[in-house]
Amino acid sequence: MSGVRVHVLVSGHVQGVGYRWFVRGLATDAGLSGSARNLPDGRVEVELEGPADDVRAVVAALDGPGAPGRVTGVVQEDRPVQGSQGFTTA
Repeated sequence: MSGVRVHVLVSGHVQGVGYRWFVRGLATDAGLSGSARNLPDGRVEVELEGPADDVRAVVAALDGPGAPGRVTGVVQEDRPVQGSQGFTTA
């Protein structure tokens, strides 16, 4: 199975509610690398890299019933694989 990398912007009430830590838990449980960080405009920016099926599953969960806060939008864009390791939050 080939690896993929995606860049995701999550909109809604997603700052100050533990959303980045929620994403980190999903990503690390799935063995993915990447990052989650708050943006000045109130969105959360997420980068995920790993096996395609695992990345798709985590992206699908970003606005699922377990997501903290209130997600109103998830915009995803494919990016070139970078071979990164680990997951960071900022």
